Amino acid sequence: MSGSTGREAVAAVWRIESARIVGALARYTGDFALAEDLAQEALAEALVTWPRDGVPRNPAGWLLTVGRRRAIDAFRRRAALDDKYSALARELGEGGVSSGSASADPVRDAGDVLWDPDQIDDDVLALMFVSCHPVLSREARVALTLRVVGGLTSDEIAKAFLVPTATVQARITRAKKTLGAARVPFEVPPAQERAGRLGSVLSVVYLIFTEGSSASSGDDLIRLDLASEAQRLARVLSRLMPDESEVHGLLALLELTAARFPARTGPDGEPVLLEHQDRRRWDRAAIGRGQAALARAEQAGRGLGAYGLQAAIAECHAVAPSVDATDWERVVLVYEALGRLAPSPVVDLNRAVAVSMAQGPAAALPIVDELASAEALSHSHLLPSVRGELLTRLGRTDEARTELELAVRRCGNERERVVLERKLADLG
Repeated sequence: MSGSTGREAVAAVWRIESARIVGALARYTGDFALAEDLAQEALAEALVTWPRDGVPRNPAGWLLTVGRRRAIDAFRRRAALDDKYSALARELGEGGVSSGSASADPVRDAGDVLWDPDQIDDDVLALMFVSCHPVLSREARVALTLRVVGGLTSDEIAKAFLVPTATVQARITRAKKTLGAARVPFEVPPAQERAGRLGSVLSVVYLIFTEGSSASSGDDLIRLDLASEAQRLARVLSRLMPDESEVHGLLALLELTAARFPARTGPDGEPVLLEHQDRRRWDRAAIGRGQAALARAEQAGRGLGAYGLQAAIAECHAVAPSVDATDWERVVLVYEALGRLAPSPVVDLNRAVAVSMAQGPAAALPIVDELASAEALSHSHLLPSVRGELLTRLGRTDEARTELELAVRRCGNERERVVLERKLADLG
């Protein structure tokens, strides 16, 4: 096997199995930070061994076996021969505590994996709850989730969010120290705590998808790898928590939004506005999956939550044959419900756009003006962009030009900035 083929195999297996491996190691060591380090050491071992010796028959078991042996070495280095070390050592048998793969045989031992098929789902779910624990900052939750649940490297996370790799590594290191200092247990929270903690998990997945679907900076409008990873996490979560309405609501929102990706950019990567998109290019399979998830959200709870309501709005767009044929009155009503359930300036701004389509720009402008007076979204390009569009439609060209110029200055994404500059040029 060539070196490149071996490394590709390592990357593929790691992306699929990393959460199960870290989760199993965390359950058996009782130490989340140690488990993540052990898994990374096993990954490094595979990058050396597999290109040289070939991919083992049970690659996930191989990685877990190496991680287990490194765990024993870690307990040994702690000078402890304590009960946990003794129990693990007895499992391996005489002579089985040497480090790495030098004298141990991960290929031989791969069949004796640590994970219990009945525990795998709980391990992954616990991993998501720990990675998204409220004691961590938002940035730390995102980095840790992508690392330990998504299997992304620090370089990949840094590239996705346009920050230095060292910054990502520091966030992950601090996150693990914070979890350790807070003595956060590796477990699925008890039922009475789960609802409150679930919101943190969902918000992290949503944040990852949002950055992927509408990049806040850089040259690309959409970062498909990041958005796709969020969709994968949402699918995993919906399988692990099938009775939670908002989990299915989030999955529906992500599927229905991603369905429009193929038509959102042109051949050169330039943005294509909704009214100009070729709806034949929308992913009908994704729309179907989104509608199915939305139906499950409606069946699972006594009403849709914030993500489910956003998914209902996305469905209105997905089933409409054109912008003009969209049920804008329904969109307005759902945004009003969303504003009562989860009020935010962004929701109000989106409601204003829907009102402008349903009732005209004059009806929508007061909503936007109120947001501007309250200095909402003061650093975002979105508010002046929408206000400029409304003023343009009302024929107030000079005011529209001022707003669009402000939007251009605030916009961090190069592709979106080009669209705004084009609108500005059209004003003459």
